[in-house]
Formats: sequence, C-alpha cells, structure tokens
Amino acid sequence: MVSFTAQQIALLIQGKIEGEATAVVKQFGKIESAMPGEISFLANPKYEDFLYTTKASVIIVNESLVLKKKITATLIRVPDAYAAFATLLTKYQEMKNENLVGIQSPSFIASTAKLGEQNFVAAFAYIGENVKTGNNVKIFPNAVIGENVSIGNNVTIHAGVIIYSDCVLGNNITIHAGSIIGSDGFGFAPNADGSYQKIPQLGNVIIEDDVEIGSNTTIDRATIGSTIIKKGVKIDNLIQIAHNVEIGENTVIAAQVGISGSTKIGKGVMMGGQSGTIGHIVIADGIKIAARTGITKDFKEAGITLSGYPAREQSAFLRAQVAQKNLPALEKRVKELEIMVQQLSQKG
Repeated sequence: MVSFTAQQIALLIQGKIEGEATAVVKQFGKIESAMPGEISFLANPKYEDFLYTTKASVIIVNESLVLKKKITATLIRVPDAYAAFATLLTKYQEMKNENLVGIQSPSFIASTAKLGEQNFVAAFAYIGENVKTGNNVKIFPNAVIGENVSIGNNVTIHAGVIIYSDCVLGNNITIHAGSIIGSDGFGFAPNADGSYQKIPQLGNVIIEDDVEIGSNTTIDRATIGSTIIKKGVKIDNLIQIAHNVEIGENTVIAAQVGISGSTKIGKGVMMGGQSGTIGHIVIADGIKIAARTGITKDFKEAGITLSGYPAREQSAFLRAQVAQKNLPALEKRVKELEIMVQQLSQKG
C-alpha cells in the first residue's frame, strides 16, 4: 500500500480528524490485530473493546461514538464507518488497477476486436472476433471473451472467466474468477422413446451497470431473447441463474442460490444463502428471502419476508415451527384422551 497520512484519508472519505493529522499508514488491518502503520475501522459495537487495545495508527469510527477510555490512535469520524472504509478500499483498488495497462504475451486478440483506451489484457487471455470494449477494461489470465461480446467502461474480468458469444456488459462491472456468463440454458425436449432432444439456446445475457458477480457463478443465456441482470445487482459466489431469468435493480443474492428458468425477480430483493426458486414465477420488489427458503409460487406483495419450504410469510412460518415443536406433547395428550374415552365407554 502507498503511504497516506490521516489528513489525506480524511479528505478522501470526508471525515473529521481527532488526533494526529500527520499519522502515516501503509496497510489495512483488523482492529483486533492491527499494528502501527495500519488503518482499521470500528462499525460494530461488539468490537469496541478493541478500540482501546489496538495498535493501529488510524481508525475510522462513527461520528456518534463516545469514547470510554483514552486511546493512542488517530480517529477519523464519519457518519458511517463501514461505508467509509468500503469507499477507502475501493479507491485503493482503483489506484492499484491504474497501473495495469497494456497487452501481455502470449495472448490472443482477434483482428476484428476493438479495444478502448487504458485497457489491460493479461497473458493467456483470449478475445474473439468483433469484441468491443470501452475504456479501462482489465482482463486477467485465462479469461475468454467470445465473439460479438460488448463490454463497457471500467470493467474487471478476473482470471478464468468465460463470457460466451453475443453477451452485453455495461459499465462498472466486476466478474470474479471462474464465473461463466452465457453458457447454454438447460433446455431439453423429451422424445417418445424416453430420450431428450437439446433445444438450441439462441439468446444472450445482458448485464447492466454497477453489477458485481462472485467467483464460480453461472448465468445461462436465454433460449430466445435475453437473461437480464439489471443495474446495481450484487451476486455472491457459487450461484446458478438459469435461462431467461430477470433480476431487478439493486437485488442482492447470497452464495449457493439457485434461480430456475424464466423467473422474474423485482427490485431490491434480498436472497439468503441456499435459497432457491422453481421456474416461471414472479417475486415482487423488496422481498426478503431467508436462507434455505424454497419458493414454489408467485409472491406479488412487495416488501414481505419469506421463510421455509415451501416458502411462506415469515410470521406464518414461525407459528408453524412453534406448533411443530409442540407436536410430541399434543400427541401424548391425544393418546391420554383416547384412553380416557375408552375407559368411560367401558364403564357405560
């Protein structure tokens, strides 16, 4: 990391300094283990005790924090410490990538490909016919960009990413290692003899601006038309998104989610890890989906929370969980009542 003073960092994140403005940092560190020359942050009150024992030189904290003891570090107070630290990390990453310019060898770039300015193509990357890229695109080793792919500005494609033909990527996109964009959707028609005939997948994938896609995620091309990932979507690692899916703006999807074909997901949806959907359903804006929830029908009421399998509103799910917990006691009571009824009938 390049050396920065607390004053320079405060200007970058629009914070207020409390302590030595000339304190210098060269590395990032966790507050519980940071050393002199490192910068850290405190956003979760759970870790506040480390504020008084850390050896970090500079710490980003919330404006509202009230100190309980004296500290040795320089503080930078901001409205939201977590967001400010994320901004700082982003700026640092951008600075690192600014130095990555040029084309390494061996790599293959088709003669019909048109690359923008300030681009970087690492060794062993492949760029196919009629590919078009904007400016400041970074393509790392063993990435494959198929023919007729269009890529906007400020896009980072990490090692081993494969983007199939005809896909369209907007601006400010990051795709992490091993992900596959535009592979065939899972389409097979059953034959009378029990075999299956493959249905050609002729569509593409469109990824709009400000999207991030984690490692080893697969987004299938549409059978006809487009699989669409809209602006601001954040996708974790190890996720399957099937053909003709549409994911609305600013939706967040955690690891190991599976979304079946032609599902339409609204804006601002949050999908917990290992949740999933059947195909051809609609999920309304702002719905929160708990981890391991299985969605088997449309949910068109915005802003609700879903849990369980099959998915239902969380309040109903929790009531069912309580009832299930009481089943052994209820079973015992029913058996006792049956015995009482039998005894009474025998007396009669």
